[in-house]
Amino acid sequence: MNVSEAVATRRSVRAFTDQPVDRAILQRVLEKGQRSPSGGNTQPWHAAVLTGEPMQALFRSVADVLPQGRAAHTPEYDIYPKDLDGAYEQRRRDVGEDLYRALEITRENKAGRLMWFANNFRAFGAPVLMLVHTPKYMGPPQWSDVGMWLQTIMLLLREEGLDSCAQEAWAMYSAQVRQAVTIPDDHIFFCGMAIGYRDAGAPVNNFAVKRAELYESVTWQGFD
Repeated sequence: MNVSEAVATRRSVRAFTDQPVDRAILQRVLEKGQRSPSGGNTQPWHAAVLTGEPMQALFRSVADVLPQGRAAHTPEYDIYPKDLDGAYEQRRRDVGEDLYRALEITRENKAGRLMWFANNFRAFGAPVLMLVHTPKYMGPPQWSDVGMWLQTIMLLLREEGLDSCAQEAWAMYSAQVRQAVTIPDDHIFFCGMAIGYRDAGAPVNNFAVKRAELYESVTWQGFD
């Protein structure tokens, strides 16, 4: 698989099979991922990789507090800016509506939507969950470095025939994450990433995810 194919076939997979993932594959991917770029070669990414009982224990601890709603949320950063608006907010809303349309869960079915959202905290059935953190003093440039590392990992997973879903939703339950894995007190918990083999027939893995036209994001100067 070349890079273009990996980019074209990568998507946020939200339904996985129960096929286990060989640790040797993950080791290979993560070792290659160490070549990701970072400003000044700081390499500010850190992660814990879970499967089996440690992962299930985390799922149970979140399930215990899910009924509390927002009262149980302990995010360490704003997942979205409080004033997100315009095209950015519209894109966020549109992909959510497209997802629920694929699942045939109507806007009026609030309970159904909440039940589906809870799948985030079972990693959508993936057999592996990676939990990502970085020192608290790192700034926007280093967070960008972590993002480049995550994208590198996701593309390398595609090369191996694997899929993923980067999950900032896990940030809402940082207290439970910190109970499950060792994250230094001076680090901020950023996100999870579900890893496994996609359920190719699941509707949630097959709806079209729209992308903005290039002119909405890029300007050109000095070209003929």
